[in-house]
Amino acid sequence: MTSTHAFWLAGRQATGESTFDVTSPWDGHPVGKVSVPTDAQVEEAVAAAYAVRDEFAATPAHVRAAALDHVSRRLAERTEEIARLISAENGKPVKWARGEVGRAVSVFRFAAEEARRFNGGEAQRLDTDAGGQGRLALTRRFPKGVVLGIAPFNFPLNLCAHKIAPAIAAGAPIILKPAPATPLSGLLIGELLAETDLPAGSWSVLPVANDKMPALVQDERLPVISFTGSDKVGYAIMDSVPRKHLTLELGGNGAAVVLADWASDEDLDWAASRIATFSNYQGGQSCISVQRVIADASVYDRLLPRVVAAVEAQVTGDPADDATDVGPLVSEDAAKRVETWVDEAVNAGAKLLAGGKRDGASYAPTVLTDVPADVTLSCEEVFGPVLTVQKVEGEVAAFAAVNESKYGLQAGVFTHDLQTAFRAHRALEVGGVVVGDVPSYRADQMPYGGVKQSGVGREGVKFAMDDYTYERVLVLTGLAL
Repeated sequence: MTSTHAFWLAGRQATGESTFDVTSPWDGHPVGKVSVPTDAQVEEAVAAAYAVRDEFAATPAHVRAAALDHVSRRLAERTEEIARLISAENGKPVKWARGEVGRAVSVFRFAAEEARRFNGGEAQRLDTDAGGQGRLALTRRFPKGVVLGIAPFNFPLNLCAHKIAPAIAAGAPIILKPAPATPLSGLLIGELLAETDLPAGSWSVLPVANDKMPALVQDERLPVISFTGSDKVGYAIMDSVPRKHLTLELGGNGAAVVLADWASDEDLDWAASRIATFSNYQGGQSCISVQRVIADASVYDRLLPRVVAAVEAQVTGDPADDATDVGPLVSEDAAKRVETWVDEAVNAGAKLLAGGKRDGASYAPTVLTDVPADVTLSCEEVFGPVLTVQKVEGEVAAFAAVNESKYGLQAGVFTHDLQTAFRAHRALEVGGVVVGDVPSYRADQMPYGGVKQSGVGREGVKFAMDDYTYERVLVLTGLAL
């Protein structure tokens, strides 16, 4: 796992003039060495994608679907190997890494299915007015152009898949930039794509340094940008290219609301278990991890000790161990940032009930209560294994507490009442409401994205395909309708 990895330039392997090392956040051991494309090679990839855009858009659906099916099958065949790779470069516990591979298998399969049925519209009679007599409109969707996909480190395989698979399904060439900390999973997707018959130039995987990205973002040959990452970087991209089409998935600080009717011992045990698991899975490095618990006063005193016990039961340690629930963060600097935010909250009066300790890149699963509303931990996305719990009086106050955040990605609402579920769907300013569970549930075919500072647009294969394409109407004249 310490060999030099080539990148993928217009569908073929290539190497540049320099390399960088990928190391494990768990113990610092070398995982791989990655070749970096030169400026000239990046230009070659962009030029190739731009040149092939019309050819690729016209590629038969069965060709694109077959390629996507192939990648799905090959990922499934190599699940354990790829899971170990994700765990090594990312620090993700291997049991969660296996789940990530399984999700990527589904993403490519969903994309193959969508490629076969994607046409974007229907026939529409225009003779509803006299001027449209004998006319019929046919609507189809066509790619907007080459997609620049920029992926994060926290799901280094699946979020690369969410950029690449919809683009191929829609017939849009794509240039993928994987995260510098975790490029190996994205490069492996390139290895599998190279086994297919997709046109040369229709895809590239380029581990470009972050400081080289402004030139790519500005390039007019790349009219569509799909970015997953921080709100600071995402909105900087938007401000720099206001005339481009952007899909931005910028994170959140997910809330789990536990309402008064979720009151039995079985209910509270389930909620505590789910909250503890999904505030700490991936080391809390998920945009929809549970960061806030908002509990009705009638259940708060019975829920809180259950949450603390369930958090303390999380197994921390070596991500390569099947027993590990919580591994390290992506870097020691990331863990130090979390440590700083928790210390700030405690110094401002928050009560620390569990965790609060850092060891290198690892941070212990942490629970706090009485967190002041103006500290960083309350206002920003912690992206670490930290959970705050607050007491509220009633449903209205609970929903208002969710909406106080500047983010709005997803929320979970523990209730048995269908009317309450519909009120939550109407009232909560988020992109998704999960009833009876935490906000951390995502099915890869559903629309996924947020409001407010959580971004614009939607991922989920079909919905990303819509974002990558536009409707074009064909009007036929002189027909006997």
